Amino acid sequence: MRRISVTALTATALLVLVAVSVIALMLGTAHIPWREVSHIAWAEITGGTIATDDVPNYRIIVDSRLPRVLLAILIGGGLSAVGLVVQAMVRNALADPYVLGISSGASVGATSVVLFGTFGALGIYALSTAAFVGALAATLLVYLMARSAAGLVPLRLVLTGTALGYGFSAITTVLVFLAPHGDGARSVMFWLLGSLSAATWQMVPLAAVVTVVGLVIIAACARRLNALSMGDEVSAALGLDASKFRLLLFVVAAAMTGCFVSICGAVGFVGLVVPHVARMLVGADHRRLIVVVPVLGSVFLVSADLLARTLVPPQELPLGAITAAVGVPVFVLLMRRRGALMGSD
Repeated sequence: MRRISVTALTATALLVLVAVSVIALMLGTAHIPWREVSHIAWAEITGGTIATDDVPNYRIIVDSRLPRVLLAILIGGGLSAVGLVVQAMVRNALADPYVLGISSGASVGATSVVLFGTFGALGIYALSTAAFVGALAATLLVYLMARSAAGLVPLRLVLTGTALGYGFSAITTVLVFLAPHGDGARSVMFWLLGSLSAATWQMVPLAAVVTVVGLVIIAACARRLNALSMGDEVSAALGLDASKFRLLLFVVAAAMTGCFVSICGAVGFVGLVVPHVARMLVGADHRRLIVVVPVLGSVFLVSADLLARTLVPPQELPLGAITAAVGVPVFVLLMRRRGALMGSD
């Protein structure tokens, strides 16, 4: 199919992202007109004043919806970029940020907090801290078990991550079974499926730093990602040490995934579907993909979070359920198109 201009696609996606973000600020349990949203946003940016009657809506937008939208933008873009990297790193079109078992390790830490109150001294940061510690532990285990004399071999890395992922999932199941209070299982399940309902301004700087630094590193590696995705033999012929480069990508992917999972849980299909959609539109060159993929991922996750909040008000659906409901049919359609996976025939 004819490839779309990266500049045109990125500009269009950015406009859509702005529009969806404004709609996300407007809609929810309380509907706020867009004029009032723009007025409050402008007052917040410029340090202006608002009327007393607008204070409740100001609190809704600034304290609740705005950090949630910003986190959706950052995490959506970051997860999509990590998915792009992992697919090139392991040369597997079905790989996503969670294939390394990191999210399952984070789930063990989060489950221990929800059900047994571990890390309780950290207060509101207990859940994210425990999840990140679990993600780090999983990362270390995967690396130690997957490495060999030849370095991180793609197949060995995928199999190790998958096996440990199942192992961590089993531990999570046992913790739920042993929980002293049965109602904790619902909270655990909601977190495992992903949610941005606990978004706060304190989470935004960390997500921003991790996303920006990660994207800069990935963009700098785009040319080498092209070589790596064609195989270690081609990489060696081009002067690239595939083993060392794969280790760098593993560290970057693990750090970004661990951070995102600790904030919003395991939100699936973002890192799997978005890179394939981008390949359909602009081709398989990672120098082009790294420009488009983060923006498309941000649009996807902001839209999914909006649906999660508004489909069955005042209740909120798990974010992972929305991304799966959209991602499954899209991915099936992509698989049926010739050349959709990894840009192959």
